[in-house]
Amino acid sequence: MFGFGMEYEGAAFWLPVVWAALLALAVAMYVVIDGFDLGVGILFTSARKGNWRDRMMLSVAPIWDGNETWLVLGGGGLFAVFSVAYAILLPALYLPVILMLIALIFRGVAFEFRFKADRSQFLWDNAFHYGSLVATFAQGLVLGAFVQGFKIEGRGFTGGTMDWLTPFSLMTGIGLVCGYGLLGATWCVMKNSGELEIWARRKSLQFLVGTILSMAIVSVWVPFLGLDIQWRWVSWPNIAYVAPVPVVTALVSWGIYHSIASGRHVAPFLLTIALFLLGFLGLAISLFPYIVPPRMTIWQAANAVSALQFALVGYAVVMPLTLAYTAYAYWVFRGKVAEDTDAGGYGH
Repeated sequence: MFGFGMEYEGAAFWLPVVWAALLALAVAMYVVIDGFDLGVGILFTSARKGNWRDRMMLSVAPIWDGNETWLVLGGGGLFAVFSVAYAILLPALYLPVILMLIALIFRGVAFEFRFKADRSQFLWDNAFHYGSLVATFAQGLVLGAFVQGFKIEGRGFTGGTMDWLTPFSLMTGIGLVCGYGLLGATWCVMKNSGELEIWARRKSLQFLVGTILSMAIVSVWVPFLGLDIQWRWVSWPNIAYVAPVPVVTALVSWGIYHSIASGRHVAPFLLTIALFLLGFLGLAISLFPYIVPPRMTIWQAANAVSALQFALVGYAVVMPLTLAYTAYAYWVFRGKVAEDTDAGGYGH
């Protein structure tokens, strides 16, 4: 549709495209399935102490660490096949990435210690909440910085340490907190019952409003970043291909509201996943094929064809196994958490 990469032929053309799709899948899987357990953490301290919090944490405890496998797959794949991009992106994003990792450590420790703690349980409640909140906000900062683009010269980053911190990246950070909050709230609707489910429905509607407003603000803001992205959406014939995306996004947003208000259990969560995937599609339309916006494409950043072929063999084994494990884990732990659940035995 956009005519990039025509100077490359054969494997040198299609292998970077395949790898871009695989890494996009890994990132999308991470955002969706780790997003809801981060969202549960964002909601955590606003929930009633005791049984509510126990049930919320137990709904994600068996699967949360497996969710983060997709983050490793995405980062490892980027290093293996687009090492030039990795060498540019990491120095540009050191601080928010380190902040995210520290926050993920805090919430991971909180999972184990909270169930064994007595008098100090409130400390681990806060570690779980703020670890989730900070990790989510840091991911939003990374997203905003990525959309804005990076200052590069040749094959190196030439920008400043704090280039990632801008009003736009702060907005995307807030937007991702709202989005993950929506994922977490709809997950709690699906996995819980009784008063906790009713509370989660109210939270879902609140975060839905925040998510839609954030998406609208970011969408309006992007054309003013000076990246000439808007032509991909409004020029002919591109507009004929991409016009359905905002229309379907609006319909899915309405579907989330209707399914929450009408008492559905699974539909709100599945539709929220669809909303995230549509946002991801919009990002791809705006930025593809740039892996280091606004100038370095996937073909320019790709390693040698032989390296891409070798790494693809490994991914062809690891990714299906990870997908299978993920599907099996969710199948085993399907269903709602019992209202009289006692979390005291977890981890013993």
